[in-house]
Amino acid sequence: MRILHTSDWHLGRTLYGRRRYEEFEAFLDWMAENIEQRGVEALLIAGDVFDTTTPSNRAQELYYRFLCRVAASECRHVVIVAGNHDSPSFLNAPRELLRVLNVHVIGSVPEDPGEEVLILRSLEGAPEMIVCAVPYLRDREVRAAEAGETPDDKVRKLIEGIQQHYRAVAKQAEQQRRDLGADLPIVAMGHLFTAGGQTLEGDGVRELYVGSLAHVSARSFPESFDYLALGHLHVPQEVGGSETMRYSGSPLPMGFGEARQQKSLCQVDFQGTTASVSLIEIPRFQQLERVRGDWDSVAARLNELASQDSQAWLEVHYEGTEILGDLRERLEDLLRGTRMELLRVQNHQVLEGMLQQLQEGEELGQLSLEEVFERCLLAHEVPEEQRPELRQTYAEVLKSLHEDDLQAE
Repeated sequence: MRILHTSDWHLGRTLYGRRRYEEFEAFLDWMAENIEQRGVEALLIAGDVFDTTTPSNRAQELYYRFLCRVAASECRHVVIVAGNHDSPSFLNAPRELLRVLNVHVIGSVPEDPGEEVLILRSLEGAPEMIVCAVPYLRDREVRAAEAGETPDDKVRKLIEGIQQHYRAVAKQAEQQRRDLGADLPIVAMGHLFTAGGQTLEGDGVRELYVGSLAHVSARSFPESFDYLALGHLHVPQEVGGSETMRYSGSPLPMGFGEARQQKSLCQVDFQGTTASVSLIEIPRFQQLERVRGDWDSVAARLNELASQDSQAWLEVHYEGTEILGDLRERLEDLLRGTRMELLRVQNHQVLEGMLQQLQEGEELGQLSLEEVFERCLLAHEVPEEQRPELRQTYAEVLKSLHEDDLQAE
């Protein structure tokens, strides 16, 4: 049996205010074509289908249209578990309707672990595979809080709760396999952070188990799992060096920190209970480019990209010694007439000036947006008579950005 493992689509996610629906649509179309061409029989989606618990209408449209297309293909099953970004109730709402299409959804942890155990069958009704579809496990679902417990007690109980949950689900799966009297592969799914997991700056990965991330090890999962399909980490990677315990990673770069990362899907072929894994490289549907350096090196790189007729979205980090108060204007002039788009500018000269003004024990992240702007006015020694107009303009910009977020499709 051939399965495809993917996760962390984050449908609806924006990048510095830029909506990315065209990218998501291109990816889903590409994946649907690969499912058809490669003869994939089951698709496993290991959480974070959406970027928020209240996805936009456009994000929902992409999701349901994709599921309908896959259901009409030779792919017989789709299994979806919720991630920490997903709303369990939202994913679960249409589950009975989707089941008619052989789309199995586990949005929340049921009282009976056996409900997370799915038997995938052939067109003739013969059992082919057992899937332990474990959604994101919230703290309250695996650990009972007690008065007077120490932080170490909480961590220990949390890890034990995760292990016990997977053991309970595995036990049900093993019993199902014995009852069926067939040597079926057992595949487990999950959405969590494992020991040694690799992340990247700006990838948006949220810590799920505070204070205990380094302890959810490969040994936490039962040996009866023939393949473990995980979600949450955006970098494609093995768990504990195991070929059959994997994060598929996100299909699109979630930020400029992932710009040069090769994204992929995991294709898993079973001969009996033996899994063979191969990676399918995902094309880049939108180029992201992070440019660093002084003005001359930044300008040279942008001119090089322009000569290639690049359509990249840009993040520029100015690291020169010369103070450039008109940095963005210079960049926009340089990009005029090209097909590139400037999404973010970071002026490290201004940032360093800001940091120098921080009081002892104060962190930049603790300042409000208004406080940051006031520090910028001080750093650039803007005359007092010019500040009221600049403050008003800044407030209007913030208001506009807030309204854009509320009106997002």
